[in-house]
Amino acid sequence: MPNGQNAEQGPPAGGQWYPPEWPDRIRALADGALTPVEPKRAATVMLLRDGDTGPTVHMLRRRASMAFAGGAYAYPGGGVDPRDEDHLIAWAGPTRAAWAERMGTDPATAQAIVCGAVRETFEEAGVLLAGESADTVVGDTTGEDWEAARAALVARELSFAEFLDRRGLVLRSDLLGAWARWITPEFEPRRYDTWFFVAALPEGQRTRNASTEADRTVWIRPADAAAGYDKGELLMMPPTISTLRSLEPYASAAGALAAAAAQDLTPVLAQASFEGGELVLSWPGHDEFTKRVRLGLGRAGGAPA
Repeated sequence: MPNGQNAEQGPPAGGQWYPPEWPDRIRALADGALTPVEPKRAATVMLLRDGDTGPTVHMLRRRASMAFAGGAYAYPGGGVDPRDEDHLIAWAGPTRAAWAERMGTDPATAQAIVCGAVRETFEEAGVLLAGESADTVVGDTTGEDWEAARAALVARELSFAEFLDRRGLVLRSDLLGAWARWITPEFEPRRYDTWFFVAALPEGQRTRNASTEADRTVWIRPADAAAGYDKGELLMMPPTISTLRSLEPYASAAGALAAAAAQDLTPVLAQASFEGGELVLSWPGHDEFTKRVRLGLGRAGGAPA
């Protein structure tokens, strides 16, 4: 469930956590002693459904024992399977070329990332954005046969392209909208180039906690989730709270999906600098996440004060 940034144990800033080892790693990067890890491609989906007071979004809380983002709220998501580049799958909606132009990639990469978004939503929430034709959607993904296929996908015993082929399904790329792109900072040991998508819950389907990495799932209004973050009650990483806030203006899931075409997909990458004994962390265009960390004396870095 990559979300564009790691989050280990550290003191909260609002509902945001900063790893205490960051100052040392940033110093090492600045000194040339640390070589940035190549980020892995990832995709995550903000799944929406309409409620009485506007759309709600499906969120998962990662188990506190998880090494990556333990205790943080996030969306269904994960790494992209490279196998989905190599097989021309049944595809509905905007063409691969259109997706590539929108995302600034080549068609094969665009296909793999979109497949990753749809697959991870099925793996972690039990929701499948696919149908038997270009204008239908699967209505029920419960049952032993569906669960066996989902488990095979999770274990990577089955590629998503093979899964669709075997069931005669068409990937409904028109049910997704690319929303944002965040890249894990260069000083992190685990890095992801994460694409955020928005989608509406298909009629007849329902979510469930199918992820072994999550101990809780909720449907929550973006404004309520953001308020929980602001109070320090819900832990989130910058990409999560940023995308939540960006969903607040929309009165319906369809409205948010329609607005996806105008969203800025410029990658967001954290920057770090040392100023007067402080480490300054910032995310360009997202001033609310700027963090000043006072460094301990007599060492390269220290835990945030």
